[in-house]
Amino acid sequence: MSDAATRRDFVRHASLSCVAVAAGVAAGGRSSSLLGQTPIKRPAGSKLKTSLNAYSFSKLLNDYNKGSGAGPSLLELVDFCARLGFDGLDPTGYFFPGYPSVPADAYVNNFKRRAFNLGIGISGTGVRNNFTTADKTVRAAGVQHIKEWVEVAARLGAPVLRVFADTQMKAQTWQTVAPGCTRDQVEEWIADNVRECAEHGEKFGVIIGVQNHGDFLKTSADHLSLIKRVDSDWCGPIVDTGYYKSDDPYKDMAAVAPFAVNWQIKESPVGAGSELRTDMKKLLTLIRQAGYCGYLPIETLSTSGKEYDPFDLVPKFLAELRQAMEATTSIAPLPVPEESAAPARSATTNPASTNSPDSRPGKKPANKKKNNAPANQ
Repeated sequence: MSDAATRRDFVRHASLSCVAVAAGVAAGGRSSSLLGQTPIKRPAGSKLKTSLNAYSFSKLLNDYNKGSGAGPSLLELVDFCARLGFDGLDPTGYFFPGYPSVPADAYVNNFKRRAFNLGIGISGTGVRNNFTTADKTVRAAGVQHIKEWVEVAARLGAPVLRVFADTQMKAQTWQTVAPGCTRDQVEEWIADNVRECAEHGEKFGVIIGVQNHGDFLKTSADHLSLIKRVDSDWCGPIVDTGYYKSDDPYKDMAAVAPFAVNWQIKESPVGAGSELRTDMKKLLTLIRQAGYCGYLPIETLSTSGKEYDPFDLVPKFLAELRQAMEATTSIAPLPVPEESAAPARSATTNPASTNSPDSRPGKKPANKKKNNAPANQ
């Protein structure tokens, strides 16, 4: 079969899927305007802990697993965190031996024991998935994959499993993988998929954290609309500070912060490779004002054409985080209105409510250089 024929079949299948979704909504399916999601109540105020996202060592970890580099291994990364005095580590699923298959129980148990012995908490973990696509088989495989890793997270003692609601396919966007579909239709099936994962997470005590990544979730309104539609106590947003594509990403961070179940603290608020550094004091101020309690995983990223050494960059970025944490200790949480809830997106006024090119500011960043893991962390 020719590539053209295959593409025609995909487009036809995707279009039929969208018609079916639209019919389901019209017949009384779940609507984001009917659901609510309130900020997390944290009466004791903000309590923050440092953590490292393993993706900072992406290339070195991948090279080690392939037998083409000296490491560190994921286990040795625990030692690195202990030496720097991190409170926690996010051992991203990609770097476990054999991923996407689940790791052996013995490996998980040894990892957990090593972290415990060194006083390192497991702040979360994460997997890859594609929920924007109109291909139901791809989405179903993603749900099954997440469910399997929910159980791995539970064994690790990770409170949160990070998943995506953005397109994780090279050179693709949600519009190209869901041709003919409106934004509302795509959000509907993403919410259904995430909700199914959250139901499984509840059984094992693991929260499903949905991370913004600059495609389907470009703004706080996008992010909170989806979380509201999922409508589960076992699902919440993970704030990636480098992937809100708006005129004021700090405003987006502040809007989502009261609902956040975890964070990804990046060096720049406008994406990897930018010379614009994150204003750490401003960021920590809005985090404390939201009353967030928990880990703040930092993540440094390599960029094409620039020398990258995580052994050098991670300690420096950790020092920036600690300095900002110290400088903002006196900041108290802002009062939360009793009936405060995540705002609903209006499909009729959203400029990206159809499959036409998104007119909001910012474009999805290009993938990282080929010798690193895909730009999906």
